[in-house]
Amino acid sequence: MGKTYERIDGRLRSFIEAQPLFFTATAPLSGDGTVNLSPKGLRGCFAVLDELTVAYLDFAGSTAETVAHLRENGRITLMWCAFQGPPNIVRVHGRGEPVFRDDPRFPELLAHFPDIDPTAHGLRAIVVVTAELVRDSCGYAVPYMAYEGDRELHGKRFAREDDASLSAYFAKKEHIATSLDGLPGLPLPLPPSVA
Repeated sequence: MGKTYERIDGRLRSFIEAQPLFFTATAPLSGDGTVNLSPKGLRGCFAVLDELTVAYLDFAGSTAETVAHLRENGRITLMWCAFQGPPNIVRVHGRGEPVFRDDPRFPELLAHFPDIDPTAHGLRAIVVVTAELVRDSCGYAVPYMAYEGDRELHGKRFAREDDASLSAYFAKKEHIATSLDGLPGLPLPLPPSVA
């Protein structure tokens, strides 16, 4: 039932881009480290850059586990599920890198996200993932669920922050600068954007 793909294109790309929700999974190298699984939403925060490269906007939150794990080892899996229409699950296994706001590549990468205002969400980084394995599976057990729309709370909460206040917010959080397992997380203070 499952199939392996050499690239993200055609029907596969259309499916991925149509989903309002995806999940990221990362883990530290340590065998007893904390595995992280995060839901990602907000229309416009995800982009297919080419047939083997995808990216998403990493917004303000209470931890930075994904960033910390990627900085340590780069391993990441992204997953999309069909909650409507034909059953399907797509996973992209690959290597990820957080591109921070002071990176010279940041403005060019940010241009791939024209349908969302990243300033309203406390943009911390752009996570770029190079696919090493792309697979789908049946998704027969995934339930039907209706997408009603994005929540407005995140944008309302972080739209009032500037770089200084956002850095202060992150500094108060226990697991932003370091992960749950003590790995380096988000560089603080938050670097200014080169965009």
